Amino acid sequence: MYEDLKRVLQESEHIVFFGGAGVSTESNIPDFRSQSGIYSKKTYPYPAEVMISHDFFVTHPKEFYDFYFSEMVYENAQPNPAYIALAKLEEMGKLDAIVTQNIDGLHQKAGSKHVLELHGSIHRNRCSGCHRFYTLEEMKENRKEGIPVCPHCGKILKPEVVLYGEALDNAVVEESIRCIAQADTLIVGGTSLVVYPAAGLLQYFKGKHLILINKDMTSMDHKADIIIHDPIGEVLKEVVLD
Repeated sequence: MYEDLKRVLQESEHIVFFGGAGVSTESNIPDFRSQSGIYSKKTYPYPAEVMISHDFFVTHPKEFYDFYFSEMVYENAQPNPAYIALAKLEEMGKLDAIVTQNIDGLHQKAGSKHVLELHGSIHRNRCSGCHRFYTLEEMKENRKEGIPVCPHCGKILKPEVVLYGEALDNAVVEESIRCIAQADTLIVGGTSLVVYPAAGLLQYFKGKHLILINKDMTSMDHKADIIIHDPIGEVLKEVVLD
């Protein structure tokens, strides 16, 4: 399978990578749905899905940020070989875009340029009042009793992360659809394809090769040309970097 994947990558000219939490777990960022994932934790008074919802952010900002900074922000995480390999494919002129469900910014940290973040990023934050922009570091510096507030107007700061109950950014979705529709090869990695509407974007792929790299089976396995159930960092390192 590895040799087949290497051959496909060599032949392809317009690759798009669609990735999920499984890409980040190899950088020691926990996923959501596995046995050791965030959703399985019982240490909070509310389910994780509730605590990262828009309604909870509005009604329980202190509890939201306690959870957010403890479970969603891993600013010291470093890109694993999957990120390095994808950045290299882009540098080689083969990879057109990365469409990611992750919010950690590791693709950019690895050097990737055209990254479409469906669920936003921990590194972009705005004031809910005056709409000033804040970095993650500035966000953390301006906490009062655990809640980040704007030093200019005093309103609460909000991460530009898509919470439950919020819509995806239309411009990001449209650009993702455009890139996927124009790709000759689509690599889907580290995602169980159960999170919608993000997973629904795969329907726009009309290209030649669909590659699935995921530890578990997905709903798209029957449509894939190549399926690999190994860690994605290990796979991409061998076929791109070695």
